[in-house]
Amino acid sequence: MRENSGVVNYGGTTQISQSAIGRGARVTLSADREKGAEQARRADVGVITVKGNEAAAVQEVLGLHEAPAGWLRFWEGEAEIRGSAVRVAAIQALEQGQRSAIVAFDHLRRHYNPAVVVLTGIAGGIDPNLSIGDVVVATRVVYYDLRKETPDGRRRRGEEKNAPAAIGHAVNSYFTFHGEPAHFMSADKDGTNHDYLVHTGPIGSGDAVIADAASEITRYLKAFNDKILAVDMEAGGLMQAFFEQHGPDVVDGWAVVRGISDDASQRKDDTKQGLAAYHAALVLQSLLPYLVVQGT
Repeated sequence: MRENSGVVNYGGTTQISQSAIGRGARVTLSADREKGAEQARRADVGVITVKGNEAAAVQEVLGLHEAPAGWLRFWEGEAEIRGSAVRVAAIQALEQGQRSAIVAFDHLRRHYNPAVVVLTGIAGGIDPNLSIGDVVVATRVVYYDLRKETPDGRRRRGEEKNAPAAIGHAVNSYFTFHGEPAHFMSADKDGTNHDYLVHTGPIGSGDAVIADAASEITRYLKAFNDKILAVDMEAGGLMQAFFEQHGPDVVDGWAVVRGISDDASQRKDDTKQGLAAYHAALVLQSLLPYLVVQGT
């Protein structure tokens, strides 16, 4: 049996670029070409969403377009800020929870290496001063699922982490300019106006969906830090992914932007999720000029 592999040219011109032909052949890109490919997909700000209405709101408000990378689906675009183009890349996590948030963070880091990653979407409010449609901007997260099970009951061991100081200063500047809480207004497509407030403060994060205002988790969080405003299921994963993966030439910081869709009580439902997700996306848009000050 005879095997032939390769290219035969009996005349004329043959030009082959970045191709490998024949058994065992490989293509190795030069360092300059690899660096150029990385720079082409660089982003200033990376965004993680979870639910479909969260992803749709971010794509609409920021004007992002789909940018597949193999089997992954990213969305990217540019926002004009102070005369400069800010590059934004977004990804929707596969599912709810801390683990998928960690993987989404890693996908953004490897494909876009953004300077800042912002988790954007909805949350349940546990502070009585929050109203449905309000937004919380958080740079402190309390992860509450660390615990010890004993014969005398469950003992939770909360873990709190802050975003880097540069992100904290950026958020402080945002509220110094807009007021705290900041007052905003949105309009539905039918012309209905919605007033909402933007607050800043810590949020609690774990893998439980809370639909009981008097739950043991809510009581624990209030005892841990009475300033906790809301609860979600992904921010703990984001803070841990950053804590373990940040360093030179990788993600510089993180923040969380959450629209309040319910009060984490028995009245919890899905009817206001779209509004809360839209408000969170609007706040993210207004926050971008402050986040990119970090030297991105």
